[in-house]
Amino acid sequence: MAARKVLKLGDPVLRKISQEITEDETKTKEFKKLIKDMFDTMKFENGVGLAAPQIGVLKRLVVVGVENSERYPGTPDIEEKILINPVITPLAPVGAGFWEGCLSVPGMRGLVERPNKIKIEWYDEKWGQHSEIIEGYKAIVYQHECDHLDGVLYVDRLKDTKLFGYTDVIDTQGNELD
Repeated sequence: MAARKVLKLGDPVLRKISQEITEDETKTKEFKKLIKDMFDTMKFENGVGLAAPQIGVLKRLVVVGVENSERYPGTPDIEEKILINPVITPLAPVGAGFWEGCLSVPGMRGLVERPNKIKIEWYDEKWGQHSEIIEGYKAIVYQHECDHLDGVLYVDRLKDTKLFGYTDVIDTQGNELD
């Protein structure tokens, strides 16, 4: 396993816009290693997704995938996918919020409202082009991860800063825990 260090909120790299990936890049050993390292890091950190900027690589690359998430109990499994140069088109208005967390903002959660239905277009690691309509929790995950490619973290999208705090102090209703 080759888990890499996850950058934390405050690191200026997380605020930069990532570069598009070319088809030629996807054929290199370095790119294949990057994908493996991203999956290893995501699993090591118990994440549901990871964007390349979170490990200091300013490329438009996201990996997702989880079964029985420990961090988000009761949420659906997400099939492992590699998303190269993803583009999201919202297909619904901003909807009900979800208590998001982030490997780059460890130990904290905040209520973020996002569209719960999106169209996402991307390339896979073999440069196959894909387009899919995604709804619910998966749409939230994809939007959260793709935000990283534009230097945006979920804390920038908080519904209200009063609905943000340490995971062990607040519950998902925004009430203080005893």
